[in-house]
Amino acid sequence: MHPTRLAVLVAAMTVPVAILFILAHEGLWPAGLVAAGMVLAAMVWDGLSTLPAARLRYTLTAPEVLFIGSRAQLTVAFAGTGWPRPTRLELVCDFGPNIGPAARAPVRVLLDDGAAVHIPLVPDRRGTVELQRIWMRWLGPLGLVWRQRVYPVDRTFPVVPDIHAVRAAAIPFVVKDAYFGIKVRRELGGGTEFDSLRDYLPGLDHRAIDWKHSARHCKLICKEFQAERNHNVVLAFDTGHLMREPLDGIPRLDHAINAGLLLAYLALRTGDRVGLFAFDARVRLMSAPTGGVGGMPRLLEATSRLDYHLEETNFTLGLAELNARLRRRALVVLFTEFVDTVTAELMVENVARLANRHLVIFVTLQDRTVSDTIDAQPRGIADLARTVVAADLARERMVVLEKVRRLGVHTLEVPAASLAVGLVSRYLTVRRMELV
Repeated sequence: MHPTRLAVLVAAMTVPVAILFILAHEGLWPAGLVAAGMVLAAMVWDGLSTLPAARLRYTLTAPEVLFIGSRAQLTVAFAGTGWPRPTRLELVCDFGPNIGPAARAPVRVLLDDGAAVHIPLVPDRRGTVELQRIWMRWLGPLGLVWRQRVYPVDRTFPVVPDIHAVRAAAIPFVVKDAYFGIKVRRELGGGTEFDSLRDYLPGLDHRAIDWKHSARHCKLICKEFQAERNHNVVLAFDTGHLMREPLDGIPRLDHAINAGLLLAYLALRTGDRVGLFAFDARVRLMSAPTGGVGGMPRLLEATSRLDYHLEETNFTLGLAELNARLRRRALVVLFTEFVDTVTAELMVENVARLANRHLVIFVTLQDRTVSDTIDAQPRGIADLARTVVAADLARERMVVLEKVRRLGVHTLEVPAASLAVGLVSRYLTVRRMELV
């Protein structure tokens, strides 16, 4: 048992009371001892009236797996203690790294039959979250003393990319009618794979008219083609130090992985083959393109093993290795980040070599901090200096992106919240235009 702040304050108040009695009459000095004894007796009674630790029983309910960027919760439920008085309890979970600050905040609850607390779990890094122990303390009826117990837990929760969000976001793209049907959509377009015949209507391409069938049926009939399948799609992730930086509380790399998994799921559903590539100072992962929705768990497992690195990205080594391993023309989606035109010179040079053989989508994320700094009204010299620096960074990013576009590379620079939809839309456009 430990005294509370209230007990210390009450005990400290007995000192001036004793001094006042002594100043009034020197024979009243025992009154101070009596006051101190009363405070001590009250603390002893409060400690004896506190809920014994043996009667405190609880159960933990937690998810088996945590998903990056998604909110889960840890529930601590208390069974009936059989104690006649309600007890105020404070609970703190001792977590390891990779978890948000909300999970470490103290939680207070009034203990009674069926009381429970819910602790939010919002992981900010992939890897493993460890719940090492739970600290609990509760007050006596008078609030003068409290008991404290430490309960070891030693549970681990793996943190993986958010596959549930990937599947939910993919539904509108792979289903013809997300509300009323489950028929897979056919990607009709200017491909070379014949799909069906239909009556000619004004506005259709006259080059698609099938004159042989038109003569047979005595009316104009045209052909419909669908986009070709079995393309190779390679998701190339930059795992260097710039991709460790958080946007909206999640590292850039995890935003890229979540969007890449959505694109992979859609590509596999539409008949394409998907592979993975990751690099920074050296190549971290190389997975050959494979087809079929059954390959999605393999992609999920591979991306969950991608770690965060502090090395600077070597684009010459990484992109040259990727270019050498791809024997067939492919769609390469490069998730990366850069700072200015100087650091991006080698990147642009190696992206140009890659674009000579393959179709490249160059993906970066917009930082709202930079745009907010540019748009903010400066209130002093320091704010003005920050605005100038932010404007210079934004201008240099525009210069680099324009250089990349002139190489025939498709660029995509969007906020983190719009990355998944923007990337899938660009992929569908590429398929429809048969650019691969």
